[in-house]
Amino acid sequence: MNQKLAHWGIFLMLSLTWGSSFILMKIGLESFTPYQVASLRLVAAGIALLPFLPKALRQTPVSKLPVIILSGILGNGLPAFLFCIAETEIDSSLAGILNCLVPLMALLSGLIIFRSPIQKAQLTGVCVGLAGVILLFASKGIHTGGHWYYGLLVILATVSYGVNISLVHHYLKGFASVQLGAIAMFFCGLFTLPVLIYTDFFPQFSRPDAPWRSLSAGIVLGVMGTGVAAVLFYLLIKRAGSMFASMVTYALPVVAIGWGLLAHEAITWMQILCMGIILLGVYLVNRAKAGS
Repeated sequence: MNQKLAHWGIFLMLSLTWGSSFILMKIGLESFTPYQVASLRLVAAGIALLPFLPKALRQTPVSKLPVIILSGILGNGLPAFLFCIAETEIDSSLAGILNCLVPLMALLSGLIIFRSPIQKAQLTGVCVGLAGVILLFASKGIHTGGHWYYGLLVILATVSYGVNISLVHHYLKGFASVQLGAIAMFFCGLFTLPVLIYTDFFPQFSRPDAPWRSLSAGIVLGVMGTGVAAVLFYLLIKRAGSMFASMVTYALPVVAIGWGLLAHEAITWMQILCMGIILLGVYLVNRAKAGS
């Protein structure tokens, strides 16, 4: 009983941490450019996981480093920029809804790139999920002032996440999440640090109206939403199994919508309906996977 409560406690913490990432990006964008917010997130995450880096490097074969760096770019670097750019025109709650596509994109990338076998039931789930996305766009369920295509950036980010999941599954299966995260985030932070150095980021804090609120949001986003979340996710998989951990997908959009309501974002019943359709697709995929 106590063990189950511990599993649900980790699940709740992870859901709140990841689900809050979308509103934290929005707060960061109040003062910074999307490129600065994404860079701040990656640098903060790299610093947060820095204590694990020496041991991770010692335990990792040199031949695997390029794959891990690529994994970091696909799983953290590229999506961080895509989400931030998208949220200059779409609500954080909508970004959270579209993020539900990650499991479906992981399945499709495994099929297309790695020729992984797929069941008919899983394919049905993918079709249902994609139908929900199409309905979301076709029904004007997104309010972007005509810039609807910014939602496609989030979908592209989920594709990047999906490819990374398949990459890790096929080439990095024996490595711990903390080990991969420490190396990947160090290089992501190293690659993106010049964005903060060579833009008008640091000079802003010498002014009387320094953007401390946006800075705090960006740091929390990196440390909690990327660094700590990776550790929690690994812990949940290890203790409760991958199927239980995958249920986080269902909780993230609920948390994102909750923050969106508190931030007075426009959330429609059509968005809720489409989210339900997308999550139904994810459920069908997970049920087929559990039964195989």
